[in-house]
Amino acid sequence: MDFTFTEEQQAAVEAAKAVFSGVAPDAVPSPALTPGAVAEDFDRPLWRKLAAADLLSLVLDPRHGGAGLDPVALCLVLRESAKILARLPLLETTAAALALRTYAPDGLCDALLPRVGRGELVLTVASNGRTGHEPAQLAVCARQDGEDWTLDGTQTAVPWAQSADLIVVPALAGDDRTILALVPRAHDGVALADQVSTSGERYAEVRLDSVRLTGREVLTADGAWEWLRDLLATGTCALALGLGESVLRMTGEYIGKREQFGFPVATFQAVAVQAADRYIDLRAMAATLWQAAWRLTASQKGTATTSALPRAGDVAVAKIWASEGVRRVVQTAQHLHGGFGADTDYPLHRYHAWAKQLELSLGPAAAHEETLGDLLAAHALG
Repeated sequence: MDFTFTEEQQAAVEAAKAVFSGVAPDAVPSPALTPGAVAEDFDRPLWRKLAAADLLSLVLDPRHGGAGLDPVALCLVLRESAKILARLPLLETTAAALALRTYAPDGLCDALLPRVGRGELVLTVASNGRTGHEPAQLAVCARQDGEDWTLDGTQTAVPWAQSADLIVVPALAGDDRTILALVPRAHDGVALADQVSTSGERYAEVRLDSVRLTGREVLTADGAWEWLRDLLATGTCALALGLGESVLRMTGEYIGKREQFGFPVATFQAVAVQAADRYIDLRAMAATLWQAAWRLTASQKGTATTSALPRAGDVAVAKIWASEGVRRVVQTAQHLHGGFGADTDYPLHRYHAWAKQLELSLGPAAAHEETLGDLLAAHALG
């Protein structure tokens, strides 16, 4: 399989590296030393730099001021953002924008997407359901009354909800189909209750009480939520990969300088084997990530594939490796750093907190293995 990136995708990576260069992962207080959220808002100056570099419009159509690139390019940029723990709703905004580009009518795209590309409109997605352990669409009930809709329900752990302009909420309609509602944060019937993520970021429980929306604010296209859900999961795998690569690099630099018995600890066989195992984890995370991103791109474009399994199978495999891999990488890094890894003046503990948040967002590998098993049972291979 050829995972060679196109010139446009490679250019996106270089642009992202230029924007993120010089950004320190410790620009806000440590989550280990902060009882609440580390900051009230995301990094707005960095957000403006992304907009100026045309990275927020990366996946938008040229008629909306974008480059028209695909989920693979988005995942490449997300990987770079995680290397410096960029505090941005980049995944949520761009994933929602790409779903709008793919499934929304032209009029809605024309109204919203140019503003997204300019950094003027921030989007987030309520993808965790009421408890975090159930399908997100079951947490909100949608009732249609003529051309209007009424929403009732609760979504938990919505990232950047207090800073977003629109919250994309999956909801179950009366005919058992899932719709996507574009709910303004400041809207009658919408209430936000503060929550704090494991990484110290400000999240929210979003409560919807008879929230009325026009038909123009609701996406009813078949498959829109399933595609957006898979894109969010794949993007989270990209964040896990970028974080893991940064942590392994940091660990390699440390063990190359740290000496015991007159030799760098990197020369000790036990240390080298552990580092090599984590490198293998990252390679597996990368291969499964790009496979899932490619399947998302193919389904977006309507391109047929020869895989016997549906797209959900590739996404499940990527989630298995990302969830397990990012945990193993940061745990090994902490072990090889010794007590220095827990020093709050050193950034490794921040990466550990972010890795745990990503692992929680992805869910346990065992659950994805069960999903994969069900898919294998339902689809004959060979």
